[in-house]
Formats: sequence, structure tokens, C-alpha cells
Amino acid sequence: MTDSGKDRFPARSGKLDLPRAAPDGEGEAITGIPFSREIGMRLHQAGDGVAVVSVPYDERLIGDPETGVLHGGVVTALLDTACGWAVMAAPAKLKSTATLDLRIDYMRPATAGEAVFARAECYRLTRSIGFARAVAYTSDPSDPVATAQGAFILDRVEGKSRP
Repeated sequence: MTDSGKDRFPARSGKLDLPRAAPDGEGEAITGIPFSREIGMRLHQAGDGVAVVSVPYDERLIGDPETGVLHGGVVTALLDTACGWAVMAAPAKLKSTATLDLRIDYMRPATAGEAVFARAECYRLTRSIGFARAVAYTSDPSDPVATAQGAFILDRVEGKSRP
């Protein structure tokens, strides 16, 4: 983490102060989460309960050397992180969130040599839990690598009521 603050996992209000970018843009490096930083995750969009996150193709992350396909754990981490960002980007005053439950359905291997993207949406907030769903894909969101649905505990900013 750096001292600039923008490299930290933001926990301010519903809108995150980050640039919006299309999934083919470079995005913002996620450096506040050590594993995300290590595998090169990038945040492309976060606001209004939606987040788009990617992980670049990297030979260090290959799960099957014969096919060159990324390890399933990388896709899991990507979906979990995207869902967490979507919850943090929901219109609520949150300090942090943590995964309570995450279900992932794998549909196909990620395309070897290509970055994997995840688009997540926070679709419900209660006083203490946020619910999100996501899809991971390489070039086409309608041809998913995997989908996810999860529940995340909310740590709200003191004195702030339910949205």
C-alpha cells in the first residue's frame, strides 16, 4: 500500500472515487489486497453497486501446463474480489466487507492467453449483509467462464443508518 489513499480498499460512501473504464481499458491496480496485488488484479469500474475487475493472463497463474489455462483459484479470487467491490460500491456508508458465503459455478476453462474479467452487481443490502452476483468471462460476457453469488458481512461507518 502507498500513502496516497487511492491504493487502499476504499471504504467511504456508495460511490468510489475511481476512474471508470471499459473492460478493455487498463483500470486501476488493486494494491490494498495483497493477493490481488500479487496476481495483478485491476479495477475498471466501481459505482452504483457495480464493479468490473480483471486479472491479466500470466504464466505464473497457469493451472494446467498442457493447456495454458489459468488456475480455477484465480477465477475464484477474481469473482470474490469483484463481488466485494460491488458491495463496497453500493449506495451505503461502509468501512469494509468480508465474504460470508460464495458459490461459484464453473462453465468452461478461461481462454489461454487472455485476461479474465468479472462484472459484479450488489443486488441487495440489509443492515448487516450485502448480496452480490457476478459473471467471469474472457472476451464475451454472454460466454461465461464462471458465475458467482455471495453474501458479504457489512462493517458500516459509525452513526450511519441503513440505506
